Amino acid sequence: MRIAAPAVLPLLTAGLLASATALHAQTAPPPRGVERAPDAVRPLLGAWDLEQPGASRACTVTFSVEPAVTGHRLRFPATCRRALPILNDAMDWGTGPNGRPRLFDPRGQVVIDFRDGTAERGFTGTGTDGKAYELNAKNHPRAARRPVQSPAELAATAAQRRTAVDPALAPAAETLPGRYAMMRQSGREACLLMLGASAAGNAPARFEGSCQDTGLTIFDPVGWRYAAGRLALVARRGHSIELVFEDGQWRKDPAVGAPLLLRKLAD
Repeated sequence: MRIAAPAVLPLLTAGLLASATALHAQTAPPPRGVERAPDAVRPLLGAWDLEQPGASRACTVTFSVEPAVTGHRLRFPATCRRALPILNDAMDWGTGPNGRPRLFDPRGQVVIDFRDGTAERGFTGTGTDGKAYELNAKNHPRAARRPVQSPAELAATAAQRRTAVDPALAPAAETLPGRYAMMRQSGREACLLMLGASAAGNAPARFEGSCQDTGLTIFDPVGWRYAAGRLALVARRGHSIELVFEDGQWRKDPAVGAPLLLRKLAD
Protein backbone atom coordinates (compact mmCIF):
# COMPACT_ATOMS: atom_id res chain seq x y z
CA MET A 1 0.00 0.00 0.00
CA ARG A 2 1.38 3.44 -0.93
CA ILE A 3 1.63 6.04 1.87
CA ALA A 4 0.59 9.58 0.97
CA ALA A 5 3.42 12.10 1.37
CA PRO A 6 1.66 15.52 1.30
CA ALA A 7 1.47 15.66 5.10
CA VAL A 8 5.27 15.36 5.30
CA LEU A 9 5.96 18.20 2.87
CA PRO A 10 4.91 21.09 5.16
CA LEU A 11 7.20 19.74 7.89
CA LEU A 12 10.11 19.40 5.47
CA THR A 13 9.49 22.89 4.07
CA ALA A 14 9.33 24.38 7.56
CA GLY A 15 12.61 22.67 8.46
CA LEU A 16 14.36 24.06 5.40
CA LEU A 17 13.05 27.56 6.11
CA ALA A 18 14.22 27.33 9.71
CA SER A 19 17.67 26.24 8.58
CA ALA A 20 17.86 29.09 6.07
CA THR A 21 16.75 31.58 8.71
CA ALA A 22 19.37 30.32 11.15
CA LEU A 23 22.10 30.62 8.54
CA HIS A 24 20.99 34.12 7.62
CA ALA A 25 21.00 35.13 11.31
CA GLN A 26 24.64 34.15 11.74
CA THR A 27 26.96 37.11 11.83
CA ALA A 28 30.69 37.33 11.34
CA PRO A 29 32.85 39.03 14.00
CA PRO A 30 34.97 42.05 13.03
CA PRO A 31 38.04 40.97 11.03
CA ARG A 32 41.40 40.30 12.64
CA GLY A 33 43.67 43.31 13.00
CA VAL A 34 40.80 45.77 13.45
CA GLU A 35 42.38 47.11 16.66
CA ARG A 36 45.32 48.43 14.59
CA ALA A 37 43.20 49.93 11.83
CA PRO A 38 43.18 53.71 11.19
CA ASP A 39 40.21 55.57 12.65
CA ALA A 40 39.10 56.59 9.14
CA VAL A 41 38.23 52.99 8.14
CA ARG A 42 37.64 51.40 11.54
CA PRO A 43 33.81 51.92 11.56
CA LEU A 44 33.56 50.31 8.09
CA LEU A 45 35.42 47.09 8.86
CA GLY A 46 33.46 43.87 9.11
CA ALA A 47 30.55 42.21 7.35
CA TRP A 48 27.85 44.00 5.32
CA ASP A 49 24.81 42.80 3.41
CA LEU A 50 25.16 43.98 -0.20
CA GLU A 51 21.73 44.20 -1.84
CA GLN A 52 19.87 45.61 -4.82
CA PRO A 53 16.82 47.61 -3.63
CA GLY A 54 13.63 45.70 -4.44
CA ALA A 55 15.47 42.57 -5.52
CA SER A 56 15.49 39.30 -3.57
CA ARG A 57 19.17 38.55 -4.10
CA ALA A 58 21.71 39.67 -1.55
CA CYS A 59 25.20 38.73 -0.43
CA THR A 60 27.34 39.18 2.68
CA VAL A 61 30.65 40.87 1.90
CA THR A 62 33.42 41.54 4.39
CA PHE A 63 35.57 44.67 4.47
CA SER A 64 38.87 43.34 5.80
CA VAL A 65 41.81 45.34 7.13
CA GLU A 66 44.25 43.33 5.00
CA PRO A 67 46.08 45.72 2.62
CA ALA A 68 45.51 45.25 -1.10
CA VAL A 69 46.47 46.87 -4.40
CA THR A 70 43.71 49.44 -3.95
CA GLY A 71 42.83 49.97 -0.29
CA HIS A 72 41.96 46.73 1.50
CA ARG A 73 40.94 43.20 0.57
CA LEU A 74 37.24 42.54 -0.10
CA ARG A 75 36.01 39.07 0.83
CA PHE A 76 32.77 37.21 0.00
CA PRO A 77 31.61 33.63 -0.76
CA ALA A 78 32.01 32.38 -4.33
CA THR A 79 28.23 32.01 -4.63
CA CYS A 80 27.93 35.80 -4.45
CA ARG A 81 29.25 36.07 -8.00
CA ARG A 82 26.10 34.35 -9.23
CA ALA A 83 23.75 36.23 -6.92
CA LEU A 84 25.25 39.64 -7.78
CA PRO A 85 27.20 39.40 -11.06
CA ILE A 86 28.84 42.79 -10.49
CA LEU A 87 31.00 41.10 -7.86
CA ASN A 88 32.79 39.21 -10.64
CA ASP A 89 34.75 42.44 -11.13
CA ALA A 90 35.18 43.37 -7.44
CA MET A 91 38.42 42.57 -5.58
CA ASP A 92 39.28 45.38 -3.14
CA TRP A 93 37.54 48.07 -1.16
CA GLY A 94 38.54 51.54 0.00
CA THR A 95 37.09 54.97 0.69
CA GLY A 96 36.44 57.90 -1.60
CA PRO A 97 37.07 61.60 -0.89
CA ASN A 98 33.82 61.69 1.09
CA GLY A 99 34.99 58.88 3.37
CA ARG A 100 32.32 56.47 2.10
CA PRO A 101 33.19 53.01 0.79
CA ARG A 102 33.95 52.01 -2.78
CA LEU A 103 34.50 48.62 -4.40
CA PHE A 104 37.37 48.31 -6.88
CA ASP A 105 38.32 45.91 -9.67
CA PRO A 106 41.86 44.44 -10.02
CA ARG A 107 42.93 47.50 -12.06
CA GLY A 108 41.86 49.94 -9.32
CA GLN A 109 38.75 51.11 -11.19
CA VAL A 110 35.61 51.80 -9.14
CA VAL A 111 32.98 49.05 -9.48
CA ILE A 112 30.43 50.41 -6.97
CA ASP A 113 30.61 53.93 -5.55
CA PHE A 114 28.60 54.49 -2.37
CA ARG A 115 27.85 58.20 -2.24
CA ASP A 116 25.22 58.46 0.52
CA GLY A 117 24.78 57.14 4.04
CA THR A 118 26.74 56.55 7.23
CA ALA A 119 28.41 53.61 8.91
CA GLU A 120 25.51 53.46 11.37
CA ARG A 121 22.66 53.62 8.81
CA GLY A 122 24.32 51.93 5.85
CA PHE A 123 25.14 53.23 2.38
CA THR A 124 23.56 53.56 -1.05
CA GLY A 125 25.40 53.80 -4.35
CA THR A 126 25.53 52.95 -8.02
CA GLY A 127 27.49 50.28 -9.85
CA THR A 128 29.17 50.35 -13.25
CA ASP A 129 26.18 48.31 -14.47
CA GLY A 130 23.95 51.32 -13.80
CA LYS A 131 22.07 49.57 -11.00
CA ALA A 132 21.52 50.81 -7.46
CA TYR A 133 23.12 48.99 -4.53
CA GLU A 134 22.82 49.16 -0.76
CA LEU A 135 25.21 48.23 2.03
CA ASN A 136 23.29 47.28 5.16
CA ALA A 137 24.94 46.59 8.51
CA LYS A 138 21.98 44.47 9.70
CA ASN A 139 23.10 42.56 12.82
CA HIS A 140 26.75 42.36 11.83
CA PRO A 141 28.96 43.71 14.64
CA ARG A 142 30.95 46.82 13.90
CA ALA A 143 34.31 47.70 15.37
CA ALA A 144 33.93 50.19 18.21
CA ARG A 145 35.40 53.62 17.76
CA ARG A 146 38.42 54.40 19.91
CA PRO A 147 37.43 56.40 22.99
CA VAL A 148 38.56 60.00 23.12
CA GLN A 149 41.62 60.20 25.34
CA SER A 150 41.80 62.62 28.24
CA PRO A 151 44.63 65.20 28.37
CA ALA A 152 46.40 63.03 30.98
CA GLU A 153 46.14 59.94 28.72
CA LEU A 154 47.41 61.89 25.72
CA ALA A 155 50.37 63.14 27.77
CA ALA A 156 51.14 59.61 28.97
CA THR A 157 51.00 58.28 25.41
CA ALA A 158 53.26 61.05 24.15
CA ALA A 159 55.77 60.35 26.94
CA GLN A 160 56.14 56.77 25.74
CA ARG A 161 57.29 57.83 22.27
CA ARG A 162 60.97 58.32 21.48
CA THR A 163 61.86 61.95 20.84
CA ALA A 164 62.99 62.77 17.32
CA VAL A 165 66.55 64.10 17.37
CA ASP A 166 68.39 66.12 14.74
CA PRO A 167 72.00 64.86 14.99
CA ALA A 168 73.23 68.10 13.40
CA LEU A 169 71.95 70.06 16.41
CA ALA A 170 73.12 67.58 19.09
CA PRO A 171 76.41 68.00 20.98
CA ALA A 172 79.54 66.68 19.28
CA ALA A 173 80.76 63.29 20.54
CA GLU A 174 84.16 64.65 21.63
CA THR A 175 82.47 67.05 24.08
CA LEU A 176 80.77 64.28 26.07
CA PRO A 177 83.55 62.84 28.29
CA GLY A 178 83.67 64.50 31.74
CA ARG A 179 81.91 64.78 35.12
CA TYR A 180 78.14 64.85 35.31
CA ALA A 181 75.55 65.46 37.99
CA MET A 182 72.89 62.76 37.88
CA MET A 183 69.50 64.12 38.94
CA ARG A 184 65.95 62.95 39.41
CA GLN A 185 64.78 66.57 39.45
CA SER A 186 66.44 69.51 37.79
CA GLY A 187 68.90 71.21 40.16
CA ARG A 188 68.84 68.40 42.76
CA GLU A 189 72.00 66.32 42.45
CA ALA A 190 71.71 62.62 43.35
CA CYS A 191 75.04 61.17 42.21
CA LEU A 192 78.19 62.09 40.29
CA LEU A 193 79.03 60.23 37.11
CA MET A 194 82.25 60.14 35.10
CA LEU A 195 82.08 59.49 31.38
CA GLY A 196 85.52 58.45 30.19
CA ALA A 197 87.01 58.93 26.75
CA SER A 198 86.51 56.18 24.21
CA ALA A 199 89.33 53.62 24.14
CA ALA A 200 89.44 50.96 21.43
CA GLY A 201 85.71 51.38 20.86
CA ASN A 202 84.79 51.17 24.54
CA ALA A 203 83.71 54.28 26.44
CA PRO A 204 83.78 53.67 30.22
CA ALA A 205 81.50 55.19 32.84
CA ARG A 206 81.60 55.04 36.64
CA PHE A 207 80.26 56.70 39.75
CA GLU A 208 82.51 59.25 41.40
CA GLY A 209 82.23 58.67 45.13
CA SER A 210 79.22 56.98 46.69
CA CYS A 211 75.73 57.20 45.20
CA GLN A 212 72.76 57.31 47.58
CA ASP A 213 70.12 56.70 44.88
CA THR A 214 69.10 53.04 45.13
CA GLY A 215 67.77 52.85 41.57
CA LEU A 216 70.97 54.25 40.10
CA THR A 217 73.20 52.00 42.17
CA ILE A 218 71.22 48.97 41.01
CA PHE A 219 71.57 50.16 37.40
CA ASP A 220 75.33 50.65 38.01
CA PRO A 221 76.52 52.35 34.80
CA VAL A 222 79.81 50.98 33.46
CA GLY A 223 79.87 52.37 29.92
CA TRP A 224 78.32 54.72 27.43
CA ARG A 225 77.85 55.08 23.69
CA TYR A 226 76.69 57.90 21.44
CA ALA A 227 74.95 57.71 18.07
CA ALA A 228 72.59 59.95 16.07
CA GLY A 229 72.41 62.50 18.90
CA ARG A 230 71.30 59.93 21.51
CA LEU A 231 73.44 59.16 24.58
CA ALA A 232 73.08 55.65 26.01
CA LEU A 233 74.28 54.68 29.48
CA VAL A 234 75.13 50.98 29.68
CA ALA A 235 74.48 49.06 32.91
CA ARG A 236 76.79 46.41 34.32
CA ARG A 237 74.24 43.75 33.32
CA GLY A 238 74.23 44.97 29.71
CA HIS A 239 70.93 46.86 29.39
CA SER A 240 70.91 50.59 28.70
CA ILE A 241 69.06 53.88 29.14
CA GLU A 242 68.93 56.46 26.35
CA LEU A 243 69.01 60.23 26.86
CA VAL A 244 68.49 63.22 24.59
CA PHE A 245 69.91 66.71 24.95
CA GLU A 246 67.41 69.43 25.89
CA ASP A 247 67.80 72.86 27.50
CA GLY A 248 71.49 72.36 28.27
CA GLN A 249 71.17 68.94 29.91
CA TRP A 250 70.44 65.30 29.06
CA ARG A 251 66.99 63.78 29.71
CA LYS A 252 65.95 60.12 29.75
CA ASP A 253 63.96 59.26 26.64
CA PRO A 254 61.27 57.98 26.43
CA ALA A 255 60.22 59.74 29.62
CA VAL A 256 58.65 56.69 31.28
CA GLY A 257 59.29 55.42 34.77
CA ALA A 258 61.62 57.29 37.13
CA PRO A 259 63.04 60.47 35.55
CA LEU A 260 66.79 60.89 34.98
CA LEU A 261 68.71 64.02 34.05
CA LEU A 262 72.44 64.54 33.43
CA ARG A 263 74.13 67.94 33.59
CA LYS A 264 77.77 68.28 32.68
CA LEU A 265 79.90 69.98 35.31
CA ALA A 266 82.70 72.40 34.68
CA ASP A 267 86.18 70.88 34.85
